[in-house]
Amino acid sequence: MPRTIYINGRYVPESEAHISIFDRGFLFGDGIYEVSAVIGGRMIDNDLHLDRLERSLNELGIPMPVSRDDIVAMQNSLIARNELNEGVVYLQVTRGSEDRNFDYGNALRPNFIAFTQVKKLVDTDAHRTGVRVALVDDIRWGRRDIKTVMLLAQVQAKRDAKAQGCFEAWMVQDGFITEGASSTAFIITQAGKIITRPNSRATLPGCTRRAVLQVAADHGLQVEERLFTADEARLAREAFLTSASSLVTPVIEISGHRIGEGRPGPVTRRIQEIYLNLALERAAVQ
Repeated sequence: MPRTIYINGRYVPESEAHISIFDRGFLFGDGIYEVSAVIGGRMIDNDLHLDRLERSLNELGIPMPVSRDDIVAMQNSLIARNELNEGVVYLQVTRGSEDRNFDYGNALRPNFIAFTQVKKLVDTDAHRTGVRVALVDDIRWGRRDIKTVMLLAQVQAKRDAKAQGCFEAWMVQDGFITEGASSTAFIITQAGKIITRPNSRATLPGCTRRAVLQVAADHGLQVEERLFTADEARLAREAFLTSASSLVTPVIEISGHRIGEGRPGPVTRRIQEIYLNLALERAAVQ
């Protein structure tokens, strides 16, 4: 079945989905995106992703292309039209299209596209056995809290990680872990405390991160939001990463250093189970 794509108010076959070569997202990376997980045909944490979409657009001065209710209706329509059971819905909003110029006109209308992708999200090999991460220098711009489509540094980080046989790259600045190329980084200390970096302009405010922190608070797990070094990460008892498309994934090796016993630890396992069960419950009542 040909995939259906949403583009500026229309649903079209993938082969007919076209955008202007003068789109500012294409020419300048002048746009933002969001990705929501879909399990059992229902979106997970979508309200958090739409909150972040609105914030990112506001930070860049790009108007919302349509209302939130219309976005949710469109997402659900795409899920139904493409018969998506498990995977993601991708949204992208750019400032619009006009002849190439660093400055832009005040009357631009945003371009808004969306599509679905099939992807296994639940009970993956990565969830069961854990993953390895590489450490790379963080060379991105200063407003990482905005989820822009400017992802070249992350692309290169992913390629570097893959070349080292790793699933993900954790980026390092001034000796401290910032975040993963497409995930939030967590470690668990020898004392059992969950550590993750606080939100700031240095990192993207992860939606799955936010949900996991709430899970930890609700179940009496100790959490501290603070900076942590690459050396501290290597000495952690456990580690994991979070994102919409990887949920909660155990990390068993960091830059060649085995974490704990080299397999998913009990705290990570508990968080995995609780988060997924709650996510599925929320999706079921949509």
